[in-house]
Amino acid sequence: MANTKKIESTEERKKVKRAARKKAAPKAKRTTPRGSNKQKVRKLVRGTSKR
Repeated sequence: MANTKKIESTEERKKVKRAARKKAAPKAKRTTPRGSNKQKVRKLVRGTSKR
């Protein structure tokens, strides 16, 4: 992404960012599914309290 810290107007900043986004190489496809390393929630047994 282009460095837009010094640009004051938001419209000009938008234009610069959009141009940089178009020029950037496309991201590669994911190799693992999203959220695969998130901690999984275990199913509770019926009748037990959560806390």
